[in-house]
Amino acid sequence: MSAVVSDAEFRPRATDGRAPNVFRLGEWVPMATYPEDEAVDFAIVGTGCGGSVLAAKLAAAGHSVVAFDAGAFYRPLEDFASDEREQEKLYWLDERISGGDDPIELGSNNSGRAVGGTTVHFQMVTLRFRPEWFRSRSLLGYGHDWPVDWREMWNYYDAAEDAMKIAGPLRYPWGPPRGRYPYREHELSASALVLARGAEAMGVDWCATPTASISAPRGEANPCAYRGFCKIGCATNAKQSMLVTYVPWAIEAGAEIRDLAMVGRIETGPDGRATGVHYRRNSRWRFQKAKAVIVAGYSVETPRLLLNSACPRHPDGLANSSGLVGKGLMVHANHAVWGVMEEEIRWYKGPPSLAVCEHWNYEDAGKDFFGGYAFMSQGPLPTDFATSLVSNEGVFGHELRKWMGRYNHMAGLKIVGETMPQETNRVELSDETDALGLPIPKVTYAYCDNDRRLAAHAQDFMGRTLEAAGARDLFRTSGTAHLMGGCRMGEDPATSVVGPDGRSWDIDNLFVCDGSLFPTGGGVNPSLTIVANALRIADRIRDLAARGDLR
Repeated sequence: MSAVVSDAEFRPRATDGRAPNVFRLGEWVPMATYPEDEAVDFAIVGTGCGGSVLAAKLAAAGHSVVAFDAGAFYRPLEDFASDEREQEKLYWLDERISGGDDPIELGSNNSGRAVGGTTVHFQMVTLRFRPEWFRSRSLLGYGHDWPVDWREMWNYYDAAEDAMKIAGPLRYPWGPPRGRYPYREHELSASALVLARGAEAMGVDWCATPTASISAPRGEANPCAYRGFCKIGCATNAKQSMLVTYVPWAIEAGAEIRDLAMVGRIETGPDGRATGVHYRRNSRWRFQKAKAVIVAGYSVETPRLLLNSACPRHPDGLANSSGLVGKGLMVHANHAVWGVMEEEIRWYKGPPSLAVCEHWNYEDAGKDFFGGYAFMSQGPLPTDFATSLVSNEGVFGHELRKWMGRYNHMAGLKIVGETMPQETNRVELSDETDALGLPIPKVTYAYCDNDRRLAAHAQDFMGRTLEAAGARDLFRTSGTAHLMGGCRMGEDPATSVVGPDGRSWDIDNLFVCDGSLFPTGGGVNPSLTIVANALRIADRIRDLAARGDLR
């Protein structure tokens, strides 16, 4: 039974010219509405890091915008609970087929289903790419080059961090010089201090993690109260998710948001260009006309939608003349080492990853693998940790109770490790259909030897770091986090799905803007890079429109 009484999951809230006020109980804000039979300038599919940013920027530039999201439009103050089971409503739990030699855990692990997308339940870690990663093929010998210079991205990182009021350290030890973060860093938790002690003993730098949780008041958003439960939805609005930043800004600028609206197909005309989207809302299929369509559904739903929109003019799916839609899917290795500390840690308090070490993202000497990894302090919630023990250690009954009895004395380090972009790792359409009659996505994934060498290196280093900090009774777990790739952007139509501005090589009024664009994944959490890239693409689309290159 739900712990919170809410109609958000069953009845669209953003209707009749108003949308929920995410900062106040039961209140509303005015919202523009657009008729379905008049073509809007942009129909945007998804309201996460890509879609909401574009909706806000393009609406502010004077364009008519309708953004669709399959999830609910929540008011965090009244809809979110400190209850792991209740907050599963934030995950994309629709059926997906996961296979290959190393099947990915989907659903709660990496996909969100709410207005604001996955950022509503992300862990708020906001790290920048190492500059060389934007030319990883040319400079480091692996993966694919990005079609953007790191200096340009650095400017958009500045803008993204300011928009989300990132709380970070005065000095960041790695990479080119950068300005001060907008908000001061958070006080370190006991879990973070374990990482600090271990890193110093190992002779590597560490610092407070740049975090999208405000450390001081911001407008109507309250600062972090260190209650924990960040991963499952912030009930105080300290988390600067898209739900409390770019979505309200988009509405204020004149965009319409349609919640509980699942887009199932992009329509194309006789000339092969996009004409609008078919979407399901209030138990019936509807159609919104549009002059241009932007897909921002993330690395599973974006390829799924493009492939499911096949038509006689585009028989293999939209934007797929290269045959690369759905291919090159990446995850982050998310392996961990855990141990028991003599002192009480209570790692569930506060944001879970308040200390980070990027040493192995920036140090190439002594590695036997391409790519890099960051590792961070951890703070899993009880059910999450118990599930990890069962699935990785196989403990049940008395043994599980014994481990959980040590919960308040546990500490852990976990990586965000880069994996290689392999075209055999992919998203396809299965022959099975879901309740709406849409093909269920089929995800195939396997690590390569390089991925395994990176993970082994990381677990060895983190194990020695934890021991140096005083941990005992160590054990290891393995896993994945985040999704990237599937609609690679690039400079060459033969080796990419879209160009540098996210525009399809095949259909000039069809764009993609989300994590599926990533040619490589880097060794850091992807959210900040998705936001920064979306800001860049929004400027390019605005400029295209201004000079008449969008019909």
